[in-house]
Amino acid sequence: MGRIVGIDLGTTNSLVAYVDSQTGRPRCIIGPYGSTLCPSVVSLDPDGNVIVGEPARKRLLTQPERTIYSVKRLMGRGVADIQDEVKLFPFRVDAASKNVIRVQLGDKSFTAPEISSFILRELKNWAEAHFGESVDRAVITVPAYFNDAQRQATKDAGKLAGLDVLRLVNEPTAASLAYGLHEKQRGLVAVYDLGGGTFDISILKLIATSEGDIYQVLSTNGDTHLGGDDIDNLLQAFIHEQILQSDEIDFSPHGEIAQELRKELISLKHGLSEKESAKLRFPLPNGKTFEFEFTRGMLDAMIRPVMERTMTPVKRALADAQLKPEQMDEVVLVGGTTRTPFIRRTVQEFFGRAPHTELNPDEVVALGASVQANILERGVSNMLLLDVTPLSLGIETYGGAIGKIIPRNSPIPASAQEMYTTGVDNQTGIDIHVLQGERELAKDCRSLARFTLKVPPAPAGLPRIEVKFLIDANGILQVGAKDVRTGEQQQIEVRPSYGLDDAEIERILEESIEYAEQDFAERQVIEARTEAESILVATSKALAGDQSNALPAGDRAKIDAAVAALKESVTGSDYKLIRKRIDELNHATQDLAEIVMNSAISSALKGKSVGEV
Repeated sequence: MGRIVGIDLGTTNSLVAYVDSQTGRPRCIIGPYGSTLCPSVVSLDPDGNVIVGEPARKRLLTQPERTIYSVKRLMGRGVADIQDEVKLFPFRVDAASKNVIRVQLGDKSFTAPEISSFILRELKNWAEAHFGESVDRAVITVPAYFNDAQRQATKDAGKLAGLDVLRLVNEPTAASLAYGLHEKQRGLVAVYDLGGGTFDISILKLIATSEGDIYQVLSTNGDTHLGGDDIDNLLQAFIHEQILQSDEIDFSPHGEIAQELRKELISLKHGLSEKESAKLRFPLPNGKTFEFEFTRGMLDAMIRPVMERTMTPVKRALADAQLKPEQMDEVVLVGGTTRTPFIRRTVQEFFGRAPHTELNPDEVVALGASVQANILERGVSNMLLLDVTPLSLGIETYGGAIGKIIPRNSPIPASAQEMYTTGVDNQTGIDIHVLQGERELAKDCRSLARFTLKVPPAPAGLPRIEVKFLIDANGILQVGAKDVRTGEQQQIEVRPSYGLDDAEIERILEESIEYAEQDFAERQVIEARTEAESILVATSKALAGDQSNALPAGDRAKIDAAVAALKESVTGSDYKLIRKRIDELNHATQDLAEIVMNSAISSALKGKSVGEV
């Protein structure tokens, strides 16, 4: 068996790390160009050879039509999801793309997992050159708020690269392993991770026990489409407009000149982290040189909207953990974008304490991934790391409500089961509709999968169906359904399509808050109607039986009136009225229920007597 490594598959740069067996400390591997950073850029030669990393990054300027960067933003997404960004990218989406995005590089097209696999294979080569032996297993990090499709796409990329992906670890969680948790025995930690293309915030609790240390993620939140790339895009759009006004040059953002300008602006942004002002000098196609003086204050003003977008998930994560900013014992910054002074200052002001910046923010996630890889390889028993699932999981129940089986922010791996039954007589199958979301109604939640469990015909309410959810350590969901009476069962691994909007999780959470009162009211109406329909069916059956002949005429009239009143109330949306009419019908049918029960007991006793003879 080969070596195991930790990999940070990043939007802008990717890294590979391992734990040094002699020192016990994690280290990032330096590549052939003298840096631990492998640019997450892939280029295709005219002869079909794939170029990855620094050589590919240089081709962004010379061969932009054959080169792709920021592919992580395409992982697990569909064509419709990226229309607003296409104009900012120097590559073309294959017109034949449907659910899965295919990117055109030269005369060939590739999916996002295929392109990511080229980056992973390059890192695998770095590690094998460093160790002098094969590397076949890896722990790969993902943003904490990656949805199921994006996580599955990452696993697919690892498999294509020839790696057995032992675990997908949330990036802030990985950072917590490398950044301070070995020195801290207890306390609350906020991990603020702003990388090139994604933002994550995780609230962790460190617990020291007699059996070892537990590092539990209390809550997590984020935005899978927010990062340093957005700042670069703002800078580029601003300068494009300035050049258009001063020199009337409107060059395409896909062209070589635009990429050269982007490179200069990124360098200028880095420079403003060290000094108060910097001048841009950029040669234009008309022979002139465009000059513009940037100050740190101008950059801060430009960054402010991006910074404000990060604070919304931060506040949600704290609310989910039922904590306040000042309760954090430690704040950790992760991701190269957090080098920006304005971001560091804003985070410090919000939490009321200086954040940790001792470790290289570009490397910390990869270092943590290697620690997790070492835990898996050596079976370290005194360290337990508990991740959480970002959204609730459940199934659609009768009437269109959602029955939540695993609540959001539950520690994973996790499993839970609930018992359900049929709502209609003589059903021959039960449709299991798996959902993800925070709303009360199935129509407002994200559909993950559907399958049907066959059941023998029986009266409504008689079958007992056990639905079990299991989330593995990678956050991948398995759903099983079993008829307890017959033993018939079916299981499915939820493998969602890649055609999903990565802003959907943020929208789900916003709407769950915005529509909470409305959703709860609708759910109360649905549940009241469902109960009313069940009682009406049972009453109709009882009235159709011979036992109802024993009812006095006055009682029958009361029941008929109560049934009519309940049927009328069900057509409306006043759940309190429906509940009132249910109570009235229950009261009116007390004598009927007693007659039916006595008749059933009498029949049972007669059957027993005959049997004994």
